[in-house]
Amino acid sequence: MKYIGLFILMNMLTLNQTIKAQSEKNPFGLVYKGAITENVDGEVNLHPVTYQLNGLQIAANVYTPANYNAAEKYPTVVVAHPNGGVKEQVAGLYAQRLAEEGYISIAADAAYQGASGGIPRNVDIPQNRIEDIHGMADFISQYPGVDMAKLGLLGICGGGGYSLKAAQSDKRFKAIATLSMFNSGVVRRNGFMNSQLNTIQERLKQASDARAQETGGGEIIYAANGPMITDEEALDKVPFDLYREGYMYYGNTHAHPNSTFRYTMSSLMYLMTFDAASNMDLIDQPLLMIAGSKADTYYMTDEVFEKATRAKAKELFLIEGASHIETYWKPEYVNQAINKLADFYQNNLLNSNL
Repeated sequence: MKYIGLFILMNMLTLNQTIKAQSEKNPFGLVYKGAITENVDGEVNLHPVTYQLNGLQIAANVYTPANYNAAEKYPTVVVAHPNGGVKEQVAGLYAQRLAEEGYISIAADAAYQGASGGIPRNVDIPQNRIEDIHGMADFISQYPGVDMAKLGLLGICGGGGYSLKAAQSDKRFKAIATLSMFNSGVVRRNGFMNSQLNTIQERLKQASDARAQETGGGEIIYAANGPMITDEEALDKVPFDLYREGYMYYGNTHAHPNSTFRYTMSSLMYLMTFDAASNMDLIDQPLLMIAGSKADTYYMTDEVFEKATRAKAKELFLIEGASHIETYWKPEYVNQAINKLADFYQNNLLNSNL
């Protein structure tokens, strides 16, 4: 136990040092390479905003293109962040890069997560995440310069699965894209690559008991509440690339104090009955799904893509050689994704007759 405690302490010290260095480098709290450090006239600018959604205060960043003029109209993209992520990480990177392509973009922290309001913390209920996406559309529709006839949606990882569900009913979104889509409900129910099929009922009982304890005023129980693993030897023992590289991304290279893997155990009551692949025939907008060819999550994108039978136009784009997490930060892979997204939105927002 002494060595485990020492290991956790060393991890926390490393994380705190990383966070301090990043905050000193970027006053906006952004932790991705090439992030905006100050707003400069004539360049892409970042505007921290807050707004109300179902009684909670939501924290978001709006990115405006170079030479932005509020009197003009701009195509706009809503960006939904990964599970456990925050707007300052990959969602912010892609929002900034889209602003560089001429789009107004918004990335918001999910309710009960990040810098947004909501108690208890780190509730992870699918309907909340879907409502977050509707809420971003609500807010950005009133933002000066936004052309709601040219509104796109980009969901990353878990945000991708929730974006597909949001787009099924929200036809304000005229073009839908996902990056490294993660079907949160299926994974929480069956385990990654069906590794927990034998414990489904046991985990549902744990979730039910956790809710009973919460409603009785007891302590909030959290799942995935262990320390971030950043030690190289320990990482080698993590069985899946997604989690191994995720620990490094979220716990070291792109760590942020508001980002965490943990979520309330009671959330599993909702997560384990959710499936991003259901009702995909309701999406009739153009659809682009991007995944790394080496991503161990690629099977999720492939399954959902096949079920999008009524999409006006659909394309599956593979980034050769990329893993799931590498599409978040590796420049050569990010550039490929952005180029594809720019073409997709150009064709389906700017050149569309919708």
